Amino acid sequence: MQSENRTVITEFILLGLTQSRDIQLLVFVLILIFYFIILPGNFLIVFTIRSDPGLTAPLYFFLGNLAFLDASYSFIVAPRMLVDFLSEKKVISYRGCITQLFFLHFLGGGEGLLLVVMAFDRYIAICRPLHYSTVMNPRACYAMLLALWLGGFVHSIIQVVLILRLPFCGPNQLDNFFCDVPQVIKLACTDTFVVELLMVFNSGLMTLLCFLGLLTSYAVILCRIRGSSSEGKNKAVSTCSTHIIVMFLMFGPGIFIYTRPFRAFPADKVVSLFHTVIFPLLNPVIYTLRNQEVKTSMKKLFNKHIALKKGKIKE
Repeated sequence: MQSENRTVITEFILLGLTQSRDIQLLVFVLILIFYFIILPGNFLIVFTIRSDPGLTAPLYFFLGNLAFLDASYSFIVAPRMLVDFLSEKKVISYRGCITQLFFLHFLGGGEGLLLVVMAFDRYIAICRPLHYSTVMNPRACYAMLLALWLGGFVHSIIQVVLILRLPFCGPNQLDNFFCDVPQVIKLACTDTFVVELLMVFNSGLMTLLCFLGLLTSYAVILCRIRGSSSEGKNKAVSTCSTHIIVMFLMFGPGIFIYTRPFRAFPADKVVSLFHTVIFPLLNPVIYTLRNQEVKTSMKKLFNKHIALKKGKIKE
């Protein structure tokens, strides 16, 4: 029994995004440009929020954490994928695969819960404004932040534990450009029906319930602000519409991948590419472009930097 449960495979071969060298080169260039333009923007958002005393409201506190989470998330898949584009043989060790899978779901689960917290913040701010400062005090914000990190960890560790219990004795080819639950489970040398159900329940059901809960909460918020003043109404609608866009970007691909039986579809790799590389980098930027306060703070920071440079040149 012990030999049957022992993991024999020590590495996995990644088949990659596509077998066409021309498409690989095109995707490599596009992602490299995108990566090095948008990623610094995410860190700029974090720096701006941290350095501006005027951006201390819970909304900006959570936005800064979203930018940090998404920037961290983008380091899990994109760098290795870019390296693999230039390699003939794309190999990842068993431990490296499990590590990648853990951090993918740890940060992804944390981000999903962060969007729920941000929706709760907007609900209190718009529907219960008199209680906002009491409910969303600094201690409560840090408690929510700790809870979402803990929730992401629990969600991810369940995935890892279930996979570590599976025997892998061959084949070892993963039909993807990174390690994720659907592809890894299919390589197990045993019946995985029960494990797949548990995975769908852990990832798929959680993703779907969070999405439906968020959709309902924003519908309630938008209904409540219909009778507000013109200025307050426009600002609230703008904020909520931004949150809804990011919500669809975050949960749409997740629902497509994890809420169905783990069977391969032609669109899986494209959806995974956007889910793991493109959307995480875009989310904070979308928030920032529609937030006048953050944009104003960034301009002040930029002008201050230019002024300091001019002062040094004159000296």
